[in-house]
Amino acid sequence: MKTQVQKLLLLIAFFGFIVSYSQVKITGKVTFRNKGVADISVTLKDTYDGATTDANGNYSFETSEKGDHILTFTHPKYNDIEKSIDIENQTLSVNAELKEQINEIDAVVVSAGSIEASDRKRATALLTPIDIYTTAGADGQISSALNYLPGVQKVGETEGLFIRGGTGTESKIFMDGSLINNYFSNSVPGIAGRDRFNTSLFKGNIFSSGGYSALYGQALSGALMLESVDLPDQSSYDFGISPIFLSAGFQKLSDDKNHSYGATLGYSLLSLMQKVFSFNTDFMDAPQGLNGDFNFRVKTKSGGFFKYYGMYDSNKMGVRVPSLEADDQFNLIRLKGKNTYHNLSFRQKFGKYLLNAGASYSYNQSDLNFSTEKNDIEDNKSGLLNEGNYLNFKAVLERKINKISAVRGGLEFNNTDEKLDFEEVNKHYKDLISSFFLETDLGFSNRFSAKIGVRAENSSYLNKNNIAPRFAIAYRLAKDWTTSFAYGLFYQNPESKYINWPADLDFQKSQHYIFQVQRTTEGRSFRFEAFYKKYDQLIKTFTINPQENQNQQVQTALNNDGYGFAKGLELFWRDKKTFENIDYWISYSFLDSKRDFMNYPMSLKPNFASEHTLSAVAKRFIPEWKLGVNLSYTYAKGRPYYDMATKTENGEMVNFTRNEGRLKDYNALNFSLNYLPNLGKKDAKAFTVFVVSISNILGTKNVYGYNFSQNGSRSSAVVPPVNTFVFVGAFISFGVDKTQDAINNNL
Repeated sequence: MKTQVQKLLLLIAFFGFIVSYSQVKITGKVTFRNKGVADISVTLKDTYDGATTDANGNYSFETSEKGDHILTFTHPKYNDIEKSIDIENQTLSVNAELKEQINEIDAVVVSAGSIEASDRKRATALLTPIDIYTTAGADGQISSALNYLPGVQKVGETEGLFIRGGTGTESKIFMDGSLINNYFSNSVPGIAGRDRFNTSLFKGNIFSSGGYSALYGQALSGALMLESVDLPDQSSYDFGISPIFLSAGFQKLSDDKNHSYGATLGYSLLSLMQKVFSFNTDFMDAPQGLNGDFNFRVKTKSGGFFKYYGMYDSNKMGVRVPSLEADDQFNLIRLKGKNTYHNLSFRQKFGKYLLNAGASYSYNQSDLNFSTEKNDIEDNKSGLLNEGNYLNFKAVLERKINKISAVRGGLEFNNTDEKLDFEEVNKHYKDLISSFFLETDLGFSNRFSAKIGVRAENSSYLNKNNIAPRFAIAYRLAKDWTTSFAYGLFYQNPESKYINWPADLDFQKSQHYIFQVQRTTEGRSFRFEAFYKKYDQLIKTFTINPQENQNQQVQTALNNDGYGFAKGLELFWRDKKTFENIDYWISYSFLDSKRDFMNYPMSLKPNFASEHTLSAVAKRFIPEWKLGVNLSYTYAKGRPYYDMATKTENGEMVNFTRNEGRLKDYNALNFSLNYLPNLGKKDAKAFTVFVVSISNILGTKNVYGYNFSQNGSRSSAVVPPVNTFVFVGAFISFGVDKTQDAINNNL
């Protein structure tokens, strides 16, 4: 028995020697950009033989296979490599140079000038709807919340997004790709109009403070692209109540979850709050408004998607202000405004092509009545009636080249038909702007990408054409660090309100240069941007000498002799990770800008531009109390102000600055609470939020500007309607419980 065991062991040793002798060693190194790469799987195809590279990219294994075989190199972040080898009896050395696997998740994205908040970019999402609702001082308005981002100026006396030295009319707002004309409500001079659109209507946005896509035009400064919600998760009923408004609405989702429809109705009135707070503005007719909207959304069997949204709103108010021209006299201004807006969009994929098409129509009427009052007697009545019909159509066809590259092109038509009646002046302005655009996203690697586009426009009123090239590049410096550069030309028609007679005008023009560095990690984001904008062909207004003006009704004329520049630096830091249940961000903007435009007598710092702006927002959610505590603060260095006048020199009318100075610095600290109580049954599908918001809690007396009498001897400050305002309200949703979503988003 012992002898047999010895023979068996000897036989096993012999076969082991033969096998060992017949094995071949395969070695090599795997590199990417001349650097060794670890954790690459190296395998002899259709066998169990292989190895994994070490930290230097080296690998080694032995095989008893012979003949022709294929050696594979695989890793999720790189393209697979296969190499044919011939295994004989000698050691083989096989090296491999990897190519990066390009994919949407790892690819660097061009972002110079843009901040995106949508489902597609959750890692860098900024102002989502919940962000906006919970930003103290924003009053639930998208435009107000954007004031806490870098690049946006705090201008309280008029509506609009004042971006990087541009006026409020030099930025445009789009819904599902279509232009929104008259985004803000009608108002009176010195009081800014509010957003017409409910923030909850939109699921995300892209805010571009410069260098925006060739798909959009007619904006010298920036663009805000809003993306409306799709189908709701389930049917729901919503109610809102506060001392200044009542609202109710519903969303009905079909059983097959392929279509939905809904509507809301709201009414607001400020008279009750006038009795509680001391208002700076004497509202003889308290601001009030009525609004309603309807929507439907349909998902087709072929994968297409229709969305419709229609709304109507009306508002009115009346203000009384002391006259600067006579003692014991008041100027009375009454407003009646109407507006309707309709938006229909469609998207459908046809093979490798994606079609996005949309159309929008809006009608706006602003009826202003002016008069004077002395000793309770009203006199000198006059009216200013503005009516506008606006139609926009846009179609974009896109084709993917690979996972991160695409080409898209399309056309857009924007038709304007406006009428103005003021005393004996009647004006009818018509213009059709036809636009064509082409743009491509080029993903060269996960580290390097580019966006190149061109837009061409024709204005029927100006009878002029323009071509606007735009491009941007982005490069990943390190794992979490990216840098971007953008350049573009941007054109915009002169504002129709200044065009009172035929004039040989051209497009206004701006050039943007933007450099950005950004670091994004989980829960944290840092951005630095430097920019330079050059303005040309800005509108200049000048007064015609009455002796030479045969038409006494027209006292001003226009040309394109204006020019200017804006340059600056911006910083943004947001952190959701460092402190438990605390989300905060800080933004800072430095702006140096000068313009010679409108009735400016020379190149001056614009009265809407502040050199330094600092904003801070902090949100603390206490889960055990279901309570959100929110703070925001804004500081802006005092803006300049001017009293422009006209005088005669050598028989010509010239503009000059009669009074000028600098406003005091702007400061505002805002506070809000959001409480989510448990109402009804524990398992009931309901969501309730109680909101308490205090704007300018310290009662700082901010000044937005000054009005001057005709001779410049008297002035009055332009101030907010109220220094400190308190809002209390409750919002209730039945049919859907969003409590956990709110908690997860640090409501």
